[in-house]
Amino acid sequence: MESAKRVLVCLTKENSLLQCAKFVQGITGQYSANNGDKALIHCGLDRNQFVISDRQFPSSAPVQLQRPSFCPIKNLSPTQAAALPGEIRNRGVDVGVAVLVQSVNKKVLLTRRSKSLNIFPNVWVPPGGHVEPGEQSAFPPLLSQGLPSRHHIVTYLLVQSNQTHQQLQERLCPDEREVSACVWLDTEIAKCIVAAEDDAKDSGKPQGPAPATIRVSELINGSLSQSDRSMATFLSTAPKEGEAVERISTGTKYALSLWLETLPKAPSREHE
Repeated sequence: MESAKRVLVCLTKENSLLQCAKFVQGITGQYSANNGDKALIHCGLDRNQFVISDRQFPSSAPVQLQRPSFCPIKNLSPTQAAALPGEIRNRGVDVGVAVLVQSVNKKVLLTRRSKSLNIFPNVWVPPGGHVEPGEQSAFPPLLSQGLPSRHHIVTYLLVQSNQTHQQLQERLCPDEREVSACVWLDTEIAKCIVAAEDDAKDSGKPQGPAPATIRVSELINGSLSQSDRSMATFLSTAPKEGEAVERISTGTKYALSLWLETLPKAPSREHE
């Protein structure tokens, strides 16, 4: 199997020369007004480079780029940036890919990253690798957990299957070195997860009606077995201090919100 190729982010603005993005560069802020957290951009692949521009160019697509308010790259001070090791400071910004697999009965697949992974361990994300674009991501996700060692632009792809989630589940062969569990979410649960904001004080509490537990498939000794996990786990948010907790990543919540927007709206009922 051919090894994955590294794809770097390159930037141009107001027809400037194309340049590789710097690791400490807040890309969303550069293209938004007043260093905001959302920006409408044009992006596309060009000769193994992921190009981001404020203007349309051949083969580009218009998309919204978004980052959380607590993004460590956004909040990195000049002193903290200077303290980064040279190999980190000079590594540029990578591109990551996450795939939302939608079953014919309108459920999407998430996987829980293994606890042994160095980046985002024990966090629920769509299946993915190293690319609709969207999230600016850094690890650790907050400066209170340490200086950033990774900086990605994550692109989200929606794959719509003509099979049910049960049929797709039978074909799953997760790698235990990378994945420890998987779950299929329906639209109502996805809405509850999206509503749980990452800077909210009531982390783990539903904003509306929600089931107490969710059925997941745990990967144990190479086999998947079903168990129930507390809904609070899926509503947990990135802690501002202390150790990381099992949760759904901020970028995944953004991807789920985009997925919900693609689904047909239920017709409203009027009272006679």
